[in-house]
Amino acid sequence: MAIEKDPATEIQELTHRINYLNYQYYQNSISEVSDYDFDMMLQRLHNLEEQHPELRQPNSPTQRVGGTITKSFKTVFHRYPMLSLSNTYSAEELREFDNRVRKVVGDEVEYVCEQKFDGVAISLTYENGQLVQGATRGDGTRGDDITPNVRTIRDIPLQVHGENYPGLFEVRGEVFMPLSVFEQLNADREESGEQLLANPRNAASGTLKQQDSSIVASRRLGCFSYGFAASPSPFDTHSESLQAIQKWGFKVSDTWRKCSNVEEVLAYIHEWEAKRHELPVATDGVVVKVNSYAQQDELGFTAKSPRWAIAYKYPAMSAATQLLGIQYQVGRTGAVTPVALLQPVLLAGTVVKRASVHNANEIQRLDLRLGDTVFVEKGGEIIPKITGVDFRKRPADSQPIFYPTHCPACGTELVRSEGEANFYCPNEKGCTPQIQAKLEHFISRKAMNIDELGPKTIDQLYRANLVRNAADLYDLKLEQLAGLERMGEKSAGNILKSLERSKEVPFDRVLFALGIRFVGSTVAKKLAEHFPDVEALRGALYEELVAVNEIGDRIAHSILEYFRDPEHLELVERLKAAGLQFRTERVETVLESDKLDGKTFVISGVFNSMSREELQQLIISHGGKVVSSISGKLSYLVAGDKMGPSKLEKATKLGITILSEDQFLAMVR
Repeated sequence: MAIEKDPATEIQELTHRINYLNYQYYQNSISEVSDYDFDMMLQRLHNLEEQHPELRQPNSPTQRVGGTITKSFKTVFHRYPMLSLSNTYSAEELREFDNRVRKVVGDEVEYVCEQKFDGVAISLTYENGQLVQGATRGDGTRGDDITPNVRTIRDIPLQVHGENYPGLFEVRGEVFMPLSVFEQLNADREESGEQLLANPRNAASGTLKQQDSSIVASRRLGCFSYGFAASPSPFDTHSESLQAIQKWGFKVSDTWRKCSNVEEVLAYIHEWEAKRHELPVATDGVVVKVNSYAQQDELGFTAKSPRWAIAYKYPAMSAATQLLGIQYQVGRTGAVTPVALLQPVLLAGTVVKRASVHNANEIQRLDLRLGDTVFVEKGGEIIPKITGVDFRKRPADSQPIFYPTHCPACGTELVRSEGEANFYCPNEKGCTPQIQAKLEHFISRKAMNIDELGPKTIDQLYRANLVRNAADLYDLKLEQLAGLERMGEKSAGNILKSLERSKEVPFDRVLFALGIRFVGSTVAKKLAEHFPDVEALRGALYEELVAVNEIGDRIAHSILEYFRDPEHLELVERLKAAGLQFRTERVETVLESDKLDGKTFVISGVFNSMSREELQQLIISHGGKVVSSISGKLSYLVAGDKMGPSKLEKATKLGITILSEDQFLAMVR
C-alpha cells in the first residue's frame, strides 16, 4: 500500500520535477516523459494548490498559464540602471567607436555581436535561484513590476537550473512576439472587426501591460536573454556570462558571436543584413559590446548610455514612389479603410503596389496629396505602409485628399464613434460589400468551413438575388445553383453536400460565424464554454457577460446590441431551424480502451468515414490526447485529404509518424 505524502512535500516535489522537465524540453529538446504523464503531474499539482493555496510556491509551473488579475502595476527601481544605447548607421561611425574604445583600454580588445531584437527590454531579478521580479525598462531608473505576466513566458525560467549562481543577480532580456503569432493575432483581430496592430514590437509591449496574465499566456511571447548583472560578478567576460545563463535555463539566441576586431564586427553585420529575415522575430540591427567586464568598467558611462556598447542600425527597408490614388474599402463590420494605390516599386524583394494608410487621422497627419512622392516601408517588416512625404517633389497642382463623408459603396453617411479612429458605414443590411463580406466570413475555414463555396460563388449568388444572409444559403435548391453561370449539376450538388456537412460544426464556431463585432474565434469559445446554448447567451445580462474570462465592456455591449436586433434574432432562428448547432454538447467521454495512452495526435485534412470531431472523440475514448500544433513531442499526425502542406513538411522534418485514416482506424480496432 502506497504511503500518502503530505501536501507540502508533494507540492514541492512536483514543482521541482515539472520545472526540470520543462527545462529539458524547452532548452535541450528532450522529452523524458509522455505528454499524458506530464499533464497528469501538472493537473495533480494544480489540484493540490487549489486545495492548499498557502502552499503554492512562487516558482510553481502552474503560473505559466496565468490567471492573476492586476489592477495596476507598482513602480520598482532598478538595482542596475537600464540605459539606452547610442546608435550608429555606418561603418565609419563604428570604426570611430572602436578608436575611442582602444584609446582608453588599448588595442587588445574583443567584442561580442548580438542581434538587436525588436521587442521590449525587461529586467529579471533572481534570489536563491528563484524568479522574484520582472520589470519593464521604464525611464531606465524605474519601471513597472509585471512579475505575474513574466511568469507566463516559457523562455524565462521560474527556477534557475544547475549550480554556482549568485544568491542575487539580474538577467536582462528582450521580450518579443514571434512573427507567426503576430500575423495570427492580426488575422483574428480583423475577423472580429478590431483595429490591426501596427507591428510585433507594439503587440509585445501591449501584451506585457495586460492586466489579466492569462491573456499574456495566450499570446505566446518569447524572450531572448542577453545580459547579466551581479555584484560582484562571477565572470570576467560578457561571453562567459551568456554561456552560463544559457546553462542555467535562460534562452540565449545562438546568433551571437565573439569578434577579435572591428573588421570581424563589420563582417558579422554584413552577413546578417540579409540573413536576419530568416529569424522568427523582427530585428533592426546589431548590438556591439566590449567583451571584458574589466574594460567595460574602465570605459564607464555617459549620462544616457554605456561607452562600451553601441547599436548598429540597419537602414529601414524603404522606397520612394508616387501616390496615384486612394481606394476606400468597406469591410465586414462597415469600417471604411483607405488603401494607397502606388506606382509599383520594389521593396524587400517584392513589388509593392498598395500600402496601408490606416485611417483619416493618418492622411491628415502625413498631409498626403494625390501625386505626392511618398516613402513606403514595411511596418514591422511585414505590412507595407506610408511613413512620409517628400515635400521637395510635391507637384504644384497636387490635390488634397478629402476623406469621404458617405459610404463609397452604398452612399450612406459615415459615422465615427467616440474614441475610435475609423469611420463606419451603418448600413449593414443594405451595403453590398458588408453583406458579401459577412457571407464570406460565415463560410470561412475557421467558421462554418463550407469549402465548396468561395468569394466568387458568393458574389454570383448575391447578384442573382438568391442570398442576402447566411440563412438563405440553407434554402438553396439544386436547380437554382445549377442555373448559375459556369456551374454544373455536379458542382451544385457538392455545394449542397458541403452545406449539409456544416450542420455538424460545433456551437462556438457557429457563434463566431455570426460575425458579432469583436467576437473572434477565441472569444466565441469562451462564450460557448460559459453559456450552454444560444438562448442562455441571448438572455444574458451585462454583468453575466463581463463575468466571463476575456469578455470586457466593449464585447459585452456588442453582444447585447446584436441580440436586440429583431433581424439578427430571426437569422438565428432560421439557422437553428436549418439544423445548425446552437448548443454545446457536454459529452461524457467513455474510455473504451487504453490503447492510445500516452500518445498525442494532430488531426489535419478531410476524412471519409467520419468528421474531425468524431475522430477526435475516438482518440480520446482510447486514452489518447489531441493537440493543435506539431512539435518534436508529437506521437502521430493523422492525415486526411486536403491537408495543409506546411504541417506535412514540418512533421516530415521532425520525423513524426504520419498515419492515413485507414492506418489510424486499424490502430484502434
